[in-house]
This record gives sequence, structure tokens and C-alpha cells, in this order.
Amino acid sequence: MTPSEFIGKFKSKYLWGNLMAMGIVLVLLFLGVRYGLDIYTHHGETILVPNIRHKSLSDAEKILGHLGIEMVVSDTGYVKTLPPDCVLEQSLEPGERVKSGHRIYLVINSSHSPTLTLPDIIDNSSLREATAKLTSMGFKLGQPKFIPGEKDWVYGVQVKGVNINSGDKVSVEDVLVIVAGNGRLSEEDSINMVEQDYDDFDSFEEATGDDEVRDYDPVEEQAEPKAEQHTEKQHQGTTPKQENSSSQQPAKGPVVRKIG
Repeated sequence: MTPSEFIGKFKSKYLWGNLMAMGIVLVLLFLGVRYGLDIYTHHGETILVPNIRHKSLSDAEKILGHLGIEMVVSDTGYVKTLPPDCVLEQSLEPGERVKSGHRIYLVINSSHSPTLTLPDIIDNSSLREATAKLTSMGFKLGQPKFIPGEKDWVYGVQVKGVNINSGDKVSVEDVLVIVAGNGRLSEEDSINMVEQDYDDFDSFEEATGDDEVRDYDPVEEQAEPKAEQHTEKQHQGTTPKQENSSSQQPAKGPVVRKIG
């Protein structure tokens, strides 16, 4: 290829047409990214977040929809003094600025009170342990009820006078009454008293004819045999002496003297 032919190719309309088309595409692409992205993201446009706490869910949906903010219910709570389905909390604080299409998460008030599961405390713990466990779980407790049984041992749990079992669902607004033992015997338990039989005593009194019966004194009964033994010993001790003295005395009779 001669130099003149090489330079002639740059003068071709086809080459310059392609280069011009490529330049136009690059310019359009740059402008599209620059301004189209701002339009898509609403660059420079902000919306003031309103305060929708304690408003009904329908009213909050209308207010946020008019401003272009998307609403999502993320959780429920329970406040007894507020009506059901009212907004309790919002993820964005009032006065913040967000772009259109931003999501706000809401916590609404439930129409019924939440429930808790009764733990395994019946016939399995003392009054002190059950009270501490139920209080830590969020239950409301009333004055305990005592029945005959082992002292401070939990025999049951009542709600509005009705016995409930472990694992039952109980509203947090209900008051639990723990049924525990008072340390006394059951009313059904009884003590059989053994009555003394006085028939033998009456027959003995009739046989002796004595109106009064001497009380038995073991000390006196033991003292009498000792006195009798002492008397017998004295009697036995004096008898041999008397016999010896009588045997030693010479026989009395006439005395004969020999003379011479």
C-alpha cells in the first residue's frame, strides 16, 4: 500500500460517519447517566416525615400515601388505653427528610392483649420460687390462696376462680392466684382418740368394797421389804448370842465342900 492510498482512507466518508456515530452515542450515554439517574433517584427532592403516632392505621396510610412514602407494618404491641389498630411507633422520627418512595415501618396496637404460657410450677415448686418465676415472665399476681397441705408448696394456679394447667395461654391482663399449702392437716383427716376402759377398775372396786383406792407408790413399796429384811436380820443376830450365853452359865445346885 502506497502512502497516498493510506492517506486516502482517512478521507473516506464511511470512516468519519462511524466515528461521528460513536461520539453521539457516548454523549447521549453520558447525559443519560448524569440526568436520568438524578430523575430516577429524585435527587434534591426531600419529603418531611409527618408524626403519625396514635393515629389510626387507615389515616396513617392516607397521609403517607399522599406524600409518596411507603408504609410497612412490622410488629404489633398492646396498650390498654389506646384503641386497636392505632400507630404506636414509627421507624422514622417526625421532622426527618426522606426521598419519595422511602419505606417507613410501623408498630400498631393489637386488638387483644398478648398471652403468655404458664410454666411448669404446679406441684413442682415452692411458693417463693413460683412467685419469682411468674413475676419475671410478666404475669400479674394476686394474693395467694392457702389450702390444707404441705406448707408453701404450690398445688395449683387459678384465673378468675378457674384452675389452669401448665402450658395454658394466659392473658397478661389476667391476675394469677397461686394455691399453696398452709402446713395444716386436711379437713378430711381425723384423729381417733382411744378411750380408757374402766370396767376392770369398777370390778376391782366392787370386790374390795373400798370407795377410795390407794395410789401406787413404787418408793413406798420398795421401802417396806427393806424394813422387813432389817427386822429379820436383827432377830437372827440376837438369837445365837442368847443361846451361847445360856450354855455358858453353870447349872445351879447344892455346893459340896471336901474337908480334910
